[in-house]
Amino acid sequence: MKTQVIVLHGGETFDTYEEYLENLQAKKLDFTRLMQEDWKTGLADKLGNNFQVILPQMPNKKNAKYLEWKIWFDKIAPFLEEGCILIGHSLGGIFLAKYLSEETVSKKIKAVFMISAPYDDADFEDSLVDFILPTNLNKLSEQIQNIYIYHSSDDSVVPVSNFYKYQKALPEAEAILIENRQHFNQEIFPELVEKIKFIVTKK
Repeated sequence: MKTQVIVLHGGETFDTYEEYLENLQAKKLDFTRLMQEDWKTGLADKLGNNFQVILPQMPNKKNAKYLEWKIWFDKIAPFLEEGCILIGHSLGGIFLAKYLSEETVSKKIKAVFMISAPYDDADFEDSLVDFILPTNLNKLSEQIQNIYIYHSSDDSVVPVSNFYKYQKALPEAEAILIENRQHFNQEIFPELVEKIKFIVTKK
C-alpha cells in the first residue's frame, strides 16, 4: 500500500484588502519562476512508486486567511489515510501547527514536517493576521507520532529565530537546521526525501 503524503504550499497574509492590492501593484514579477519547478512538484518522482504525493491548492495563497484554509482542509481531512505524512512549507507549516493544535484528526498521522515555518510575526514587518498559534502546542504533540522542523540558517523570508521558537515549544520534535538553503525554494530537497523514506521503513 502506498504511503500518502500531503504537501501544503506557503502563502502571504495582509491585514487589509487595500494592503494586499498595494502589494500586488508594487511586487516585481520574476517570470522565470513561473516556469520553474521546486522540490514540492518533484517530490513524487524522488520518493518513488511506494508513495502517493498530493499537492492541494489552498484558497487564495496570495492573500491567505486561516479560516478559509481551515474550511478547505476540513474537506481534505476525511480523505487522509492511516499513517499519512503531512508537510507544510512556510505558511503551510504554521497552518498545520495551528490546525493540529486545535482540531482532532480521526486518522493516525505518521509524521508532520514543518519547513521554514513562521512561529509568530514578532520578527516580521508584516502581520500573520489569523495564522496565530495557540498558547501551547500540546495537542499537536499528542496527536503526531513524529514531528520534524526544518529551517535554513540564512532564510531571509522567515527568520531563523522562528526555528528556535518551535524547538522550544516542541522539545520532542526533531529540529534540523541546514545552511545555505534560504527559504527552501530549490528544485530538490534530498534531506527531506531521505527522512521520509527512513520513517516509513523503520519499525
